[in-house]
Amino acid sequence: MWWQVVAIALVVFVLFPVVAILYGSSRWQADTRALHARMKAASAPIAPTSYDPCELEGLPAPVQRYFRTVLNEGQPLVAAVRIKHSGTFNMSETEEQWTPFSSTQRVVIQRPGFVWDARIRMAPGMIAHVHDAYIAGEGVLRAKLFGLLTVMKQPSTPELAHGELMRFFAEAAWYPTALLPSQGVAWEAIDDAQASATLSDGATTVKLVFQFGTQGLISSVLSDGRYRVAEGVQVAAPWQGRYWGYEVQDGLLVPLYGEVEWLLADGAKPYWRGRIQQIRYEVSN
Repeated sequence: MWWQVVAIALVVFVLFPVVAILYGSSRWQADTRALHARMKAASAPIAPTSYDPCELEGLPAPVQRYFRTVLNEGQPLVAAVRIKHSGTFNMSETEEQWTPFSSTQRVVIQRPGFVWDARIRMAPGMIAHVHDAYIAGEGVLRAKLFGLLTVMKQPSTPELAHGELMRFFAEAAWYPTALLPSQGVAWEAIDDAQASATLSDGATTVKLVFQFGTQGLISSVLSDGRYRVAEGVQVAAPWQGRYWGYEVQDGLLVPLYGEVEWLLADGAKPYWRGRIQQIRYEVSN
């Protein structure tokens, strides 16, 4: 009967998107687990296992103040972190098109690595799944609609690896023991409120200027050249991350709010604003 055909067609019309979304979510979760497994395989033990203020000898004055403010003597060094964020992401480079996102992030301190797994609303009813990662010296950046249909994928290049290692380094305010000299960070003095820091991993080296507020805490990080895609080409541009809203989490004083922006010729272009909803540390032992 015609009405049976119509009924079947309606059922297929309703169920197909649901099945596709469930399938896409399952595939995406499998991809996320694979990234986590790769990062774990590349990880190494933390040494030393605890914070000794003697390690601060010879560091620039604002850097010493920072560590004495956010760490306690004998505190175990962070080995890994799990973070949950929420916030907004600007989908346009020329306009204000902010849309909500939620994300989880797994970070490993040695060898430096992270996997950011986000959900960004591109339009009503349209959710993009995003992986932004740095694993074993390689960068990963891709997005799939419903976790199934690729809408963006950057090739693994030295420029992408540079940008992803820089992100790991800039976000170390959330896992501050990673900024200690024993973890591979080289500090250089600038003035009483700034210091530059360098981190190398394999063939990639990144450098940031850390700015410290009146309370001795990191207020911003600045790069004079992080790579971004402009008209299909990777170009280096000034880039900045800002932090505020410090609270104690598992004995560490860390910021709960942040904003990231490009500093372009026509002005600052913020593109990420977020808040930490939860942060959990795994420490060395």
